[in-house]
Amino acid sequence: MSSKNSADQALIRELNLSLVLQQIHNDAPVSRAQIAQITGLNKSTVSSLVESLIDRNLIHETGIKTVGTGRPATLLEINPRAGGIIGVELGIDFVAVALTDFAGNILWKQRENANPTDAQEKTLAQTLELINRAVVVCKKQDLFLFGLGVATPGTVDLNEGILVFAPNLQWRNVPLKEIISSHTGIQAYIENDANAAAVAEHLFGAARQSQNFIFVFAGVGIGGGLFLNGELHRGNNGYAGELGHSPIMIEPFLSSCHCGNQGCWETYANQYSIIKRVQARLEVNRNSIIPGLLKEENIPLSISIIKQAADDGDPVAIEALSETGVAIGLGIANLINIFNPEKIIFGGPLSIVGEYLLPSIKDTALKHSLPEINPNVEILLSGFAKNASLIGAVSIVVDDILQSPTIIDRPVQQ
Repeated sequence: MSSKNSADQALIRELNLSLVLQQIHNDAPVSRAQIAQITGLNKSTVSSLVESLIDRNLIHETGIKTVGTGRPATLLEINPRAGGIIGVELGIDFVAVALTDFAGNILWKQRENANPTDAQEKTLAQTLELINRAVVVCKKQDLFLFGLGVATPGTVDLNEGILVFAPNLQWRNVPLKEIISSHTGIQAYIENDANAAAVAEHLFGAARQSQNFIFVFAGVGIGGGLFLNGELHRGNNGYAGELGHSPIMIEPFLSSCHCGNQGCWETYANQYSIIKRVQARLEVNRNSIIPGLLKEENIPLSISIIKQAADDGDPVAIEALSETGVAIGLGIANLINIFNPEKIIFGGPLSIVGEYLLPSIKDTALKHSLPEINPNVEILLSGFAKNASLIGAVSIVVDDILQSPTIIDRPVQQ
């Protein structure tokens, strides 16, 4: 047999392994016969592929299904204990690290505040220390470590693993992959935080069966992960999704965005905009419990304080959140008109006040998008809440394994 034929057969087998593994991930518990029916592969091929995946410990048999008078079928599912994955989220004012199993279940998590004005080296050292702790936990859990994913704000060079520019951190050309891999010896994957969160929704969340959806990540900034025709859309240079820097206002007197432009969507719809709206109301002596909460807890005004006030029915907090929901909804209306998605999923740090934002987001988005387009769009909160990008960091590693199962070149030792 020629080397070309051997290579072709190896490629076909790799593609079929990926097809079967993804089918099990999406539809588990599922039988070999069901996989053959869904994929169009013959039963003997499916059986051979399944055995290969079992040998790698990526899947396992989970039970027996009996239907009618036919033969009982052995069911298959992803093996959570196949391996561990470390997820890292570099936020604007925090760092979070988690260890999960192969099914995305969080086994350990830590989050620490970080000062965005600190030197880059200090924040990276803090991140590496948290990663070290996760590695120790992984060893104690007796899990083979598959890899490490990093979700970061800003534009990312995926091939080189470089954070090209994070406007809200003012970080430029940071070789995150090289820094982390050289320190830990672990295979590292670097991705934009909103894109990572979109992958999480596609693999584990509300968009598992959706081919066209947009994840809107809102916190200090606003970003977006776009799934079009079942694939993450990256754009010409891989930087698609910087939704927050789309201009929605152009008056010259407006405050500048951290990116240097004026009138950016995120200037009106991020967490700082909520704080400013509350402060403006307090400055004109609006009746509110917020000053008392700030005095009692001796902390500056924050989203958590505003949520606490809203939970107690405070009108200033509720109005400011509703007004911000309108600003978010205007941007989402544009996304609906341009992309005609099945779903818009809202998540990230601002999801802690999502219940107060969502009604005005929905009303405004539907009011300002074309009625011929919007009747079928679903706007919902992410089930991952503020952990969306952290689970996304894990998901980019899982996705790579689903796409190329043979990168797991030895069985996991249990």
